[in-house]
Amino acid sequence: MKAFTYLFVFAIVWSFLNPSNTLDTITPIQSIRDGDTLVSASRRFQLGFFSPGNSKGRYVGIWYTKSSGTVVWVANRDTPLNDHSGVLKVTNGVVILLNSTNSVAWSSNTSRTAENPVLELLDNGNLVVKDEKVDGPANYLWQSFDYPCDTFLPEMKLGKNLVTGLDRFFTSWKSTDDPAQGEFSIRLDLRGLPQVVVMQGDTVKARQGSWNGLRLNGYSGLTPNPLVEVEFHFNESEVFYDYKIRNSSVFTRYIINPSGIAQRFTWLDRINRWELFSTTPADQCANYAFCGAYASCTIGNTPVCACLEGFLPKSPKAWDSVDWSDGCVRKTPLNCSDGPDGDGFRKYTGLRLPDTSSSWFDKTMSLKECEELCLKNCSCTAYGSLDIRMGGSGCLLWFGKLVDIRDIAKNAEDQFYVRLAASELDHVEKKRRSSKKKLAGIVIGSALYVLGMIIIGLVTYIWKKKRRNQAMKKGNIGKECDNVGRKEDIELPIFDLTAIANATDNFSNNNKLGEGGFGSVYKGTLLEGEEIAVKRLSKNSGQGMFEFKNEVILIAKLQHRNLVRLLGYCIEENEKMLIYEYMPNKSLDSLIFDQTKSKLLDWHMRINIIAGVARGLLYLHQDSRLRIIHRDLKASNILLDNDMNPKISDFGLAKSFGGDQGDAETNRIIGTYGYMSPEYAVHGQYSIKSDVFSFGVLILEMVSGKKNRGFSHPEHHHNLLGHAWRLWIEGRPIELIDNSVGDFSLSEMLRCIHVGLLCVQQRSEDRPNMSSVVLMLSSESLLPKPRQPGFYIDSPEANSSCITPCSTNGITFTLFEGR
Repeated sequence: MKAFTYLFVFAIVWSFLNPSNTLDTITPIQSIRDGDTLVSASRRFQLGFFSPGNSKGRYVGIWYTKSSGTVVWVANRDTPLNDHSGVLKVTNGVVILLNSTNSVAWSSNTSRTAENPVLELLDNGNLVVKDEKVDGPANYLWQSFDYPCDTFLPEMKLGKNLVTGLDRFFTSWKSTDDPAQGEFSIRLDLRGLPQVVVMQGDTVKARQGSWNGLRLNGYSGLTPNPLVEVEFHFNESEVFYDYKIRNSSVFTRYIINPSGIAQRFTWLDRINRWELFSTTPADQCANYAFCGAYASCTIGNTPVCACLEGFLPKSPKAWDSVDWSDGCVRKTPLNCSDGPDGDGFRKYTGLRLPDTSSSWFDKTMSLKECEELCLKNCSCTAYGSLDIRMGGSGCLLWFGKLVDIRDIAKNAEDQFYVRLAASELDHVEKKRRSSKKKLAGIVIGSALYVLGMIIIGLVTYIWKKKRRNQAMKKGNIGKECDNVGRKEDIELPIFDLTAIANATDNFSNNNKLGEGGFGSVYKGTLLEGEEIAVKRLSKNSGQGMFEFKNEVILIAKLQHRNLVRLLGYCIEENEKMLIYEYMPNKSLDSLIFDQTKSKLLDWHMRINIIAGVARGLLYLHQDSRLRIIHRDLKASNILLDNDMNPKISDFGLAKSFGGDQGDAETNRIIGTYGYMSPEYAVHGQYSIKSDVFSFGVLILEMVSGKKNRGFSHPEHHHNLLGHAWRLWIEGRPIELIDNSVGDFSLSEMLRCIHVGLLCVQQRSEDRPNMSSVVLMLSSESLLPKPRQPGFYIDSPEANSSCITPCSTNGITFTLFEGR
């Protein structure tokens, strides 16, 4: 019994001297050794020793209990320990980290002392030194929240104490293996109206804007985030931002990563991982002063930069060569005088307010007083409301050039007024009136044009039908052609051989557009001047009468802007020909895989092509009268019209499904390797998910500019799908992007790669249908984690390719815009 009592007492003393995972506080007679941890009261955060990435150095840090690899604060970020002998303790109100020689490797800079100091890890992730008998933030002797690293947690402050001079800002790690201070930071710029900026050294890299009463005015959303409550505090002693989470069970954090990207992550318990919800800069317009002075940036416009009204490019030649950094200058100098010839203002809405570092503000003035004050000062270039709530209040004046303006939302409440010479204001007003008259003229003209086209179309239809009937009566059409028209009851013009031969200069090589397994395609011009493309089936073609009839029957019943239009057909004297509308920009493969021509396809064009093909497939699978599986979707079967809009072509291998039929099998596997889904290539099973797989391959080819079939890489033998998957699971998908793509939206690009990988998953049931794909591409919806793709591995020992399953661990690299 006595032995048991001794053992019990020893256990209590040991637990007091050596903290276990259940302790959130230590006193001066306790310490934290390498291997021990402090755990906050509700077990949300832990403190202990760790080594990041491949580093051998030892650091004291704080991380999430449910995500031990997510470190939010590091004590000795610039002075790592070389071994596991470190000890953390609190003495005289100072936190110290001792190394193997009992020397101080790091310490807090506490200036006050306490009678009973303790070190406590709070549930919000804050490590504090306080007097054990005196509680409350005001009595903290020291806290880690005052010395943040790369992570901005709820209840932290971003800003400055104007009394003590303490500046709280966030700095990136040098790398994922090194938590030392990197070159990037997020700060509150106090020049003029305070604004949040992302810095690279001493240079502003991006700007998130200033407070407008509801939010940062650089935010593109129209309503505050329902999850996060952001507050701006500005008084005589402090100026700072902080935020709170309305739902205490939600974990969210902002970071500045080693590449200088500011990101917001939220933990999703359902999938047990962090999801990226916002990023800055998210696109080229988010780069600071991307368009220079007096210019606005709008993603989706061509070009993205445009001078404000009353201004013109400062360097026109540079502007034409896509270098907008010089910005714009005034067309007419300011008069800076009173009277009718004085200056005035042009109102702008839906734009992020210009950089406020050279601004002045007053909380009490009205907007009218603000305008008058600006007119009296010749250096004032713009004015606006300080607070957008309740119709606007306060005064904000800009001095000097207006920079870093971008489009955010057409109905955003932020507005500002740019100073212009009176003559320019008159010009703007006249231009606006002229635009209204021009618009009215366009509406009337369009109505007359549509009416005329209806009449012409009706006359043409009657004439062509009459011509077809006459040809049928003369017996110039073979029985096979007759069967195509009558059996399927289609109304499709029949062209005679002489007319097609004349249109193509007797199928001259000069008129040949291309050649495939079916035969050749020729450009032709009919007597009426209409340009056509003639698909002439070769006698040696693997595609015979069945495929020919199949294409005629199916495409004649399909009408969609992203499907090529079949004008008619011809079967005469052993010739089988399909006559299509002519596509002046030929097929997608002739551009995307050519190192020179691919530069013509900028990202705006590529994303437009991807979206157009997706809409065309959705129509085939779901919205057409027939349920059609294309079975041969590939870059060479995507044609581009005069405006680079995509049109799906070649329906020779297409299959029509009826009712609720979901899939089918065939012993005749035909199509194009590299685009075939695994289940079709191996087992002959096809469904709408086969087309989804082909579409995924097409997306990855559009992003990379590389063919899936025949792709090679010095580090491995994977094809393009395998290469893309490898980059994805290693967190390097940006390396997949074609160098010739030019400027692009990072969020759009990564979303396309993500969707592409979802489409090419090994199991057909894992792939999304096209309605989901269209939604994924056009929204900011949460995307599922992709599984391993069904990809081919090019064997160095053989010329053929085989489907090879691959086992590997996967991670998610999903990018979303702010919500």
